Amino acid sequence: MNLFLDAWHYLTDSANWGGPTGIQTRIGQHLWYSFLAVALSAVVAVPLGLVIGHTRRGAALLVGFANAMRALPTLGLLTFMVLLLGLGLIPPLLALVTVGIPPLLAGAYAGITNVSANVVDASRAMGMTERQILFRVEVPNALPILLTGLRGATLQVVATATIAAYVNLGGLGRYIFDGISLYRYDRVLVGALLVAVLAMALDGLMALLTWVTAPGTGRLRRKFPHSSDEPEVAAPARTSASA
Repeated sequence: MNLFLDAWHYLTDSANWGGPTGIQTRIGQHLWYSFLAVALSAVVAVPLGLVIGHTRRGAALLVGFANAMRALPTLGLLTFMVLLLGLGLIPPLLALVTVGIPPLLAGAYAGITNVSANVVDASRAMGMTERQILFRVEVPNALPILLTGLRGATLQVVATATIAAYVNLGGLGRYIFDGISLYRYDRVLVGALLVAVLAMALDGLMALLTWVTAPGTGRLRRKFPHSSDEPEVAAPARTSASA
């Protein structure tokens, strides 16, 4: 019980929130590392998933690649990267990318392949190019599943970004690693609680975004009424049909 009380007192002490090593700074650092890792993962995974989902080629290779990345031990990979590249931000980012790529890759591929074949065939019959079909038909319809993949990647990266403290960087992992080395397990609990709360908050935000962007519901148009004045999908379809 004293462990939880000490953690609560630490969290409720305003002196622990400010300064270069305060909780606010650690949260900002944790979010920054997570954002960089998710963005880098998306740059690699999303285009690959979109292309494979659209062409229906290389699916077996994609599944094998994603499973291989899931099997990699993150902390062991981080240690290897540090030995290879030295200390800094690059080793933890590369280790976190292996966590972020699989859900993004799976979400992009599954989202595109789940678009109705009738919709795709109708788009081709209207004279749309393959690029137009992908970005103006398949991607908008696949957006909820794409965001679900992004949601999974964000959760996993945020939960794993504590490893940045293993190579003397900041973030919420500092409370965990420093607490273990100093035998201050209340600090370890503080770090774990903050990571859990941050992950749940981001998960709720991503769930709301997925719900809003569901195609056919009109929720996005109600949230942003000015977007109804710009028929982005309909206009290109008419232009390409006339061509």
